Amino acid sequence: MFTGSNNVTMDTKGRLAIPAKIRDALADSCGGRIVITAHTEDRCLLVYPEQEWAELQEKIAALPNMNAKARRIQRLVLGYATPLELDSNGRVLLPQTLRDYAQLEKKLILVGQNNKLELWSEALWNSWVDEDEPEGDIPDAVSALSL
Repeated sequence: MFTGSNNVTMDTKGRLAIPAKIRDALADSCGGRIVITAHTEDRCLLVYPEQEWAELQEKIAALPNMNAKARRIQRLVLGYATPLELDSNGRVLLPQTLRDYAQLEKKLILVGQNNKLELWSEALWNSWVDEDEPEGDIPDAVSALSL
């Protein structure tokens, strides 16, 4: 559903205008109701259409909270989850806590990830893109993928 990347700008009050193509897709899929939360591994935000979030929220809440890694995921993803609705101009007001977590300033990148979007600081996105590949084993599903 969501693909591509878009340069977007946030004003000094924390308002972000969603690009028309994405705004239309959000209007069709969820009436403009979204949930924005923290990514657990990267300093960016995850933007979910309301129904996608509802499915994910149940799965995260069901994780065993006696496990430290599961508890971290629950605290970050559920703790930062903020329901928002696009206004009549296709904008959302990002709470300061989310802006601080993702180190968001004026210039941002909105990146489609199929069923959700990622919202990055332009500077953090560019540094991530320029990073060397992470060390570790490549999952079989990735090794078998042909681009």
